[in-house]
Amino acid sequence: MFDLNLIGDVLWKSILSFIILLILTRFLGKQQMSQLTFFNYVTGITIGSIAANAVGSEGAEFFENIYGLTFWSIFVILVSIIVLKVPSTTVLFHGQPSILIKKGKIQYVEMRRSRIDIDNLKMMLRENQVFSVTEVDYAILEHNGQLSILKKVDNLNPTNKDLNVKLEQPKYMPMEIITDGKLLKKNLKEYDLSEKWLYSKLNEKGIKDIKEVLFAELQSDGSLHVDKKEK
Repeated sequence: MFDLNLIGDVLWKSILSFIILLILTRFLGKQQMSQLTFFNYVTGITIGSIAANAVGSEGAEFFENIYGLTFWSIFVILVSIIVLKVPSTTVLFHGQPSILIKKGKIQYVEMRRSRIDIDNLKMMLRENQVFSVTEVDYAILEHNGQLSILKKVDNLNPTNKDLNVKLEQPKYMPMEIITDGKLLKKNLKEYDLSEKWLYSKLNEKGIKDIKEVLFAELQSDGSLHVDKKEK
């Protein structure tokens, strides 16, 4: 038999914990997973763990978990403010980059300090499309565990500037305008483009109704790429 009282109790606690967690994460700010430092990673796990414990707790313990969740989030926000106001504290909270390869030479002492072995170093180099240590001038292990690489001059890919190729600056950043027959007015407004302009472009492609369009994307040169729905 299902205990309806128990289900109801867990449900409202889950909803309340979810709402509080959602609000707190909005205050904590945005950061891509690939940019997370170990400190961010641990605090994220801790906050999630407290929220999970709150759902299964009862009475005063539930509110203790909610208070703990709130206070922990406040601490994280305070740390981010401190780091922004006092840049020198970045090393304290996030550590500092480690130079694993310097002037083409593997830094053995720094690798031991960072707990990186040769196999891990080779793997991270391959993830950066580098298959030989001889191609690397500098390799730096960042706060977030990613490896930044500066290749030797002989191994650098030539740029358009090096080849003396003149290119025009893109007029727009490609952006979707229509998705599944629905107009994304916000994106259209982003580039000060009118619906009149859009419909004229659609008419040029023989499209009379926006609902005929599966996907439409503004291109960097100002043209419109359109995929029609299949009939």
